[in-house]
Amino acid sequence: MRTVHGLTLLALLVATSHALAAYPERSIRIIVPYAPGGNIDITARTIAPGMAEALGQQIVIDNRGGAGGTLGTEIGSKAAPDGYTLTLGSTGTLSTAPPLYPKMGYDPIKDFATTSLVNNVPLVLEMHPSIPAKSVKEFITLAKSRPGKITMGSSGAGTTNHLSGELFQRETGTKFIHIPYKGSGPGLIDLMGGQIDIFFDQLSASIGYIQSGRLRALAVTTIKRASAMPELPTIAESGIPGFDSSTWTGIVMPAATPQDVVLKVHAALVKTLRTKATRDAFTRLGAETLESTPEEFARFMRADLEKWTKVVRAAGIKLE
Repeated sequence: MRTVHGLTLLALLVATSHALAAYPERSIRIIVPYAPGGNIDITARTIAPGMAEALGQQIVIDNRGGAGGTLGTEIGSKAAPDGYTLTLGSTGTLSTAPPLYPKMGYDPIKDFATTSLVNNVPLVLEMHPSIPAKSVKEFITLAKSRPGKITMGSSGAGTTNHLSGELFQRETGTKFIHIPYKGSGPGLIDLMGGQIDIFFDQLSASIGYIQSGRLRALAVTTIKRASAMPELPTIAESGIPGFDSSTWTGIVMPAATPQDVVLKVHAALVKTLRTKATRDAFTRLGAETLESTPEEFARFMRADLEKWTKVVRAAGIKLE
């Protein structure tokens, strides 16, 4: 009896080992928790061909928009942990959503296994040219002389644009009036028209207006300067050490996914990120290519979640 039991157990182990070794045997989907056409969607479609080639299987993009990206991300967290469902996570779904939506259906730390970060898009502190400030230092001095009078637009309450501005106020002791819009497009129109004073927007969306002189940019929000506009200083080097805010992305998988499978996906993703085609595509989007180990990604996500939780609580932002 023991011999039969032992042979059965051995057969199961061999079968499991073979299954892992054979992965992937069919197409893989990447859940994009937003509608087609946006930054997150374009990022997924940029890495899909390289990952498909590296893994030897078709990669299918599955757009599941809704609830600020939390709906699709929840679907990804509850998918079968077999490596055939990946989710393109981002700042909005894995770092800022948890403190904003306390009742959402997933925990970014407990419910996901991390692979690698993919890219980030710097934001830029920009303003109407009539604002008499040519540097971050001058702007802080101006803002402190006008407490509660500078108007700050955003693409909506709780968005990265909004929270970047809240982080700036928290770090500099300034106070703005927040004007939320339904997307950055209407906000930028009002900014260029002089109806609002400042905006923290994705550089990729504003670079044309900056280069044409319709908007004045003072600095980017990332630790490193943006390759798209290397002449712009960072906020961190402009007198606010450690200031860092961006829209980042990374591939995550259900937490119970076998480590062997996670590492295969990680290897395929890193191989894709190192290709010239991928890097050039991200540069055209105004994005910076990132790369990390699963452990580095996990540490980064925990730190980012902690940072934005403090910002949300300090600002008293509550969303239903």
